[in-house]
Amino acid sequence: MKKKLAAALLSFSIMLTIGAASASADSRMDKVIDKAIGTKYVSGGESTNGFDCSGFTMYVFDKIGINLPHQSGSQYQMGTAISRDNLREGDLVFFNTSGRGVSHVGIYVGNGKFAHASSSKGVTISSLSDNYYVNRYVGAKRIMSTDAYHAVATDSEENDDVQ
Repeated sequence: MKKKLAAALLSFSIMLTIGAASASADSRMDKVIDKAIGTKYVSGGESTNGFDCSGFTMYVFDKIGINLPHQSGSQYQMGTAISRDNLREGDLVFFNTSGRGVSHVGIYVGNGKFAHASSSKGVTISSLSDNYYVNRYVGAKRIMSTDAYHAVATDSEENDDVQ
């Protein structure tokens, strides 16, 4: 019995250590995005009760101290244009899903993927190489300065927990 209890405690201790190590490797931005994954889509939504695409990006950036307007077209007017080959975590990616110009926005999270509020799936992670997004991609904008990027979008054990 004592051996089973010791083994169970050791296993639990290892799980906590592994969990803590992986959590501390997340950036502040990753933590905000992770907490929002699965939130339902709500037109005009800008909170964890429901997001639309620009409400989601506005919410995430607000949590890291950057103000964005609540409209994808207005967000597209901000920052510096970035080529798809030079994307880094935290860049905004824009799409024409309506046929009338910029109508969808997400946040590049690395490895060819972006976080966004999908009208059909809620807040989710999608691939920029999905045919749907490839055919509707408009461009990307860098909103964060290099200093802000290093403070909130890179993995660091010094990053504070985000509420």
